[in-house]
Amino acid sequence: MDPPHRSALITGAARRIGAAIAERLHDAGYNVVVHCRRSTEAAQALCERLDAARPGSARVLSMDLAQVGDLDDFVRRAAAFWGGLDVLVNNASAFYPTTVGQTSETEWDGLQDANLKAPYFLCQAALPWLRLRRGCIVNITDIHAMRGLPGYSAYSVSKAGLVALTQCLAKELAPELRVNAVAPGAILWPERPVGDDEKASILARVPLRRPGCPDDIAKAVLYLVRDADYVTGQVLAVDGGRSLFS
Repeated sequence: MDPPHRSALITGAARRIGAAIAERLHDAGYNVVVHCRRSTEAAQALCERLDAARPGSARVLSMDLAQVGDLDDFVRRAAAFWGGLDVLVNNASAFYPTTVGQTSETEWDGLQDANLKAPYFLCQAALPWLRLRRGCIVNITDIHAMRGLPGYSAYSVSKAGLVALTQCLAKELAPELRVNAVAPGAILWPERPVGDDEKASILARVPLRRPGCPDDIAKAVLYLVRDADYVTGQVLAVDGGRSLFS
């Protein structure tokens, strides 16, 4: 059983996969800081549900993580809720198409800032707090970090960088801290419209022939946080077997 008052900061946790991670860690006894940028109402509603189950166990922090100069204060506020920080989950992410030959610098920068720069500097800001608790970091990457997604080159590059960051930090921060990643496959469809034919084409390349669900990712994160004491520098694909094929 985890000691009381262990705390986790999950970025992009108001909705979708991030919310599932927050709920799963909370169910396992962790207090959670639910970060959001704009989805304040959803984040607050999630925290109210979690607090109803265990009073005083969930808090909301809103911030644009691209403002790296404010990250030290952001982490300090998160740690202040329960006197420290045990877990950082870098889940917040941007996803949109970038066609080679038509990609603007603004589109490139937006993806790198959200998916790589912010996690790097957030890890750096959280490091002193995590070291005090011998905590851990889990980054949410993507199976397309290793096998680029056509039409989404800048996104794939940003997630590949997050894989490299995971491995570099695992080496550099050991033995005090563990750093791992989870690479989702077809878990949730993009928020843009996706037709039935496109869905069928994607699932035809998934050996399990079905999409996963956000809790599949959340359970993998919980494993890496709570049960993987001898695991660091790894990228756990949760993709129904999709990454077995090119």
